[in-house]
Amino acid sequence: MDRFIFQLTFFTYIAATAGYLVNLITLRKGVERIATWILAVGLCLHTTSIVLRWVYSHHAPLVSFYDVFSFLAWSLCAAFLLFQAGHRLKALGAFVSPAITLFMILSLIHPSEILPLPPALQSYWLPIHASISIISYALLTLSFCISIMYLIQEHHIKKKQLGGLFKRLPSLQVLDTMAEKCLKIGFPLLTLGIITGSIWAEQAWGAYWSWDPKETWSLITWLLYAALLHQRLTVGWRGRKSAYMTIIGYLTLLFTFIGVTYLLPGAHSYAT
Repeated sequence: MDRFIFQLTFFTYIAATAGYLVNLITLRKGVERIATWILAVGLCLHTTSIVLRWVYSHHAPLVSFYDVFSFLAWSLCAAFLLFQAGHRLKALGAFVSPAITLFMILSLIHPSEILPLPPALQSYWLPIHASISIISYALLTLSFCISIMYLIQEHHIKKKQLGGLFKRLPSLQVLDTMAEKCLKIGFPLLTLGIITGSIWAEQAWGAYWSWDPKETWSLITWLLYAALLHQRLTVGWRGRKSAYMTIIGYLTLLFTFIGVTYLLPGAHSYAT
């Protein structure tokens, strides 16, 4: 049943993505609101799927790539809807909903079988560490999407192309401010995810830090985002520099999250 609801969720997210893209292209009144409602329905279905999978597996479904990408898509969807409720950032849905759909596709291409939990993962730290980390990824994905919007808008302004997409995107100041807000929430959660992971590692393997490839790249990612926030808050970095740094940080985060598991296997190579 959870698999069927998950697939239904996937098609709902596709419908919402189509709606947001139609709104971005045509600016038809009401289309964005309909797309948002469809996305909200998808989130409800997705929540049901995750809860059912938790019940069936008797542990938090946050181990395999099927589950992790599913929870990342869920977190991104929830973060986006909450963000929109407070800020109504014009056109953001057309950039975020494809990312949600992509994470769902990445989930679908991985095996969905529920397997016994490895001994090292049989801990109450699993849902704490994994959920905090993935929610931070979702918020940093939002910041990444907004930074992409910033660079597109800046390009149109520089080229004096003040029609079409320029009119559909928010001002540079609004985009820069919103990207910073996502960073200010996502980075502390990323930090907390690393801290809880270290505590869990000490309980499981007797050491807080062992320079496992995942741990090393997590530290590199953290340092990049820490440098970005430091430059923004103390030096006053804004605009293009910050947008590019956000994109670099996010690409590093993706490598840490996905690439390290496949290319640099270590103690964290459970999600397959």
